[in-house]
Amino acid sequence: MAKKGAIIGSGLGGLSAAIRSAHSGFKVDVFEENSNAGGKANQFLVDGFRFDLGPSLLTMPFVIQNLFDDVDEKLEDYLTLRKLDVICKYYYSDGTIINVYPDPEKTATEIAKKTYDKKLSVTKYLKYCKKIYDLTSELFLFKDFSDPKTFLNFKALKTLLQINKIDPFRSMHQANSSFFHDPKTIQLFDRYATYNGSNPYKAPATLNIIQHVEIGLGGFVPEGGIYSISKALHNLAIKKGVNIHFNSKVEKIISEKNSVNGIRVNGNDLEYDFVVSNADVNKTYKELLEDKKLKSAVKYSKLTPSTSALVFYWGMKVDDSDLEIHNILFSENYKKEFSQLFEEKRCPDDPTIYIYISSKYNNEDAPEGYENWYVMINAPYIEEQNWEEEIAFAKKNILDKIKSILGIDLSNKIVTEKIVSPVDIERLTGSDKGSLYGISSNSRNAAFLRQANKSKELNHLYFCGGSAHPGGGIPLVLLSGKIAAESIIKTEKLLADN
Repeated sequence: MAKKGAIIGSGLGGLSAAIRSAHSGFKVDVFEENSNAGGKANQFLVDGFRFDLGPSLLTMPFVIQNLFDDVDEKLEDYLTLRKLDVICKYYYSDGTIINVYPDPEKTATEIAKKTYDKKLSVTKYLKYCKKIYDLTSELFLFKDFSDPKTFLNFKALKTLLQINKIDPFRSMHQANSSFFHDPKTIQLFDRYATYNGSNPYKAPATLNIIQHVEIGLGGFVPEGGIYSISKALHNLAIKKGVNIHFNSKVEKIISEKNSVNGIRVNGNDLEYDFVVSNADVNKTYKELLEDKKLKSAVKYSKLTPSTSALVFYWGMKVDDSDLEIHNILFSENYKKEFSQLFEEKRCPDDPTIYIYISSKYNNEDAPEGYENWYVMINAPYIEEQNWEEEIAFAKKNILDKIKSILGIDLSNKIVTEKIVSPVDIERLTGSDKGSLYGISSNSRNAAFLRQANKSKELNHLYFCGGSAHPGGGIPLVLLSGKIAAESIIKTEKLLADN
C-alpha cells in the first residue's frame, strides 16, 4: 500500500512538493484553508479588472520547465511564457530614467549612457554576479544544504575553496559601491536586496546573485498573469492524482514522541505517514506544533523577519501610459528608507514605489481605456503600528511622488481601489507578522539559519515555501517543494523498504 502524505497549504511550494511526491507513488492530500490554490500567488477580480495578488515577476523559468519534464508532462500544454523586452523601468527624482534589459550588454550600455559609470564597470559587475551564481546555485538553491552529502563532491569543494568569490564578508551596498561611482547605479543594484525582504546595507553581498538571475537569465510574464502559474500547477497536481481539499483548516500537526503521524483538520484527526508544512515556518511552530518544545522553534522566533508590503490595487482611467509592465520610482535617501523600515518599523517618509501593470501585456486584465496598477511599497513587519494611520500617510506620499516624478495626477483617475496591508497579508496568507519571506537576510549566516526542508527534530515532518530553504520568490519556492519531495522520496521510501 502506498504511503500517505499530508501537505498543509496549496502555495506554489506545496503544489510543487505534492506533484513530485504523487508522481513517485505516494498518496498525497493537500489541505488548503482558502477556497482556491496558489497561496501568495493568487488573484482577485473587481469591476472588470484582474490583479495578481502577490508575486509579479517570473525568473528562472527552467525551474518550472524541469518540474513538468520530471513528471512527464509538457509545460506548453499548461502555460505560455513570454520573455520581457524590458525587465524594469527605473525613475529617479531628478528625471533620470534607466531601463534594465534581460541582456547584460544592453543593460551596461544603458547605464553608461544615463550615469557617470562606464560600460566596462557594469559589464565587470554583472560577470561578478554571474560568478556568484555559478559557484553557489547548485549548493544553496538546488540542494538541501542541511544534508552533509551536498558538500561531498568536487563542485562543492571548489566553491568552499573560493569562498571570497561569493563575497559573504561585505554588505551588498559595500560591494556595489566598490564597483560604481554614481549613486544612481549603486541604488539600482542595492534594490535587489528587497527581493527577499532584506536591507542592502546589512545583507551579505552574496545576494548579488539575484542580479544575474534577472539580467543574465531574463524576466518573464505568463499569459494570463502570475496566477496562471498557480492554475497550471493546480491542474497538474489533479492530473497526478493529488487530492486537494479546500476550505480545510489544519489546526494541529499530531505527533508522538519525536515522530509526526497526522494532522487535525476542521476538528478531525487524520493519520498520515508524513506531513509537509507549506505554511509559514513561525506559524507552524507557534500554532500547529504549539505543544512541542522544539529548539528550532525558539531559535526561529528570535530571527529578524523580512519586510512586508503595503499594496494599493488601483483600477485606473489611464489609456496607454508610458510606463512598462514593471516600474520603480526611487526614494532620494535609500539608507534612510531602510532605517525607517527595520529600525523605526514604519512606512518610509519617501518610499521607493513599485508599479506593476499586467494589462500592458494581458489586455483582458483591464477594460479598454483603463490600466490595472499594482502599486507597492516596502513596509515593516507588524509590530504595534497603527495601520490606518500608516496607510493614509503612505497613500498621500505615493500620490504626491507619482505626480512629481511621472507628472500624473491620480486624484481623478482611480476608479476602483483595494488595499492590502501587512495585517491583511498575515490574515490572508498566514505569514507571521506579515513578513513576505520569513526571515530577512540581514546577516552573513542568514542563509544557514533558514528552516531546512526536512525537520531535524521531528521524524516525517518536512517544510517548503518562501519561509523555508532556499527562500522566497517563485523559482525558489518551487525549488523548496522539489527539495522537500526529494527528501521524502529518499527517506520515506527507504523506511518503507526496510
